[in-house]
Amino acid sequence: MSRFVDIGKEVLRKEADAILSIMACLDEDFEKTVDTIAQCNGRVVMTGIGKSGLICKKIASTLSSVGVSAIFLHPADSIHGDLGILQKGDVVIVVSNSGESEELIRMLPWIRRMDIIMVVITGDPESTIANYGDIVLSVKVDEACPYNIVPTSSTTATLALGDAIAIALMEKRNFSIEDFASLHPGGTLGRKLVLTVEELMHTGEQVPRISQDTSMKDVIFEITSKRLGVTGVLNGDGELVGIVTDGDLRRAIERYENVLSKCASDVMTKNPKVIKKNALATYALKKMEEFSITALFVIEREGEKRPVGIIHIHDLLKAKIA
Repeated sequence: MSRFVDIGKEVLRKEADAILSIMACLDEDFEKTVDTIAQCNGRVVMTGIGKSGLICKKIASTLSSVGVSAIFLHPADSIHGDLGILQKGDVVIVVSNSGESEELIRMLPWIRRMDIIMVVITGDPESTIANYGDIVLSVKVDEACPYNIVPTSSTTATLALGDAIAIALMEKRNFSIEDFASLHPGGTLGRKLVLTVEELMHTGEQVPRISQDTSMKDVIFEITSKRLGVTGVLNGDGELVGIVTDGDLRRAIERYENVLSKCASDVMTKNPKVIKKNALATYALKKMEEFSITALFVIEREGEKRPVGIIHIHDLLKAKIA
């Protein structure tokens, strides 16, 4: 194997170790950071210079995607008028691995005078910039480069810490997938988060259904003709009491000598999984994956037993949900 492949693996190992090391150090300051941002009445303003600035932009973008109003402020621009974007109620997150970046040090006293809470993410908790922080989060790690100078592990660790803050905030603020969908209307992601089961399901005569006393010959015909690999079994009131799948048919053939003498109730699977029609299509996919099934009968509302449709894994594939 090429030594360059070995170098690549070693870099990845070092960066993975860096993330694990800061994970082990998370304490009450991390919780304070999450609480502070959750209670913020203004915006979260990220600031950093160089590579740290690029990481700040990504963290700000991630926070915005989970419903936190977040922006990036360039330190150089800040001392030439852009400090005006700051206001009472904001939270400033300062990122500096060295903790001694001159551009940041020049702006921080002005932020302090505005009585704005500052969170500092740094590789040196004893640095000048760290001393300005109301909360300090340490990302003190060794870089992955052989000289321990090229920003590698430190930027990776900081980026991961930003993700950790964002996901913790989702939990703190009860941020749901519906909330996420409202902020991501475009592209494939938007489609995944907006499409509902009702928009993709089969209805009417397309829904395979039989009664409990349907003969096996007609059960097979219904499954074959509707081409979904399954049929619902309904009682006299039109309520779903079971399903018969291709797998049920195979098992019935193995179990009974004369399977054609049986009826639907003899081979059906009772208490089939269902999904509400207003559920997101992504929920349908998750449920299919959880129970290793390929179709779900659709109901109007929770507790309802009469199916109004059926959704198949192929429908999700066509809609590019899966």
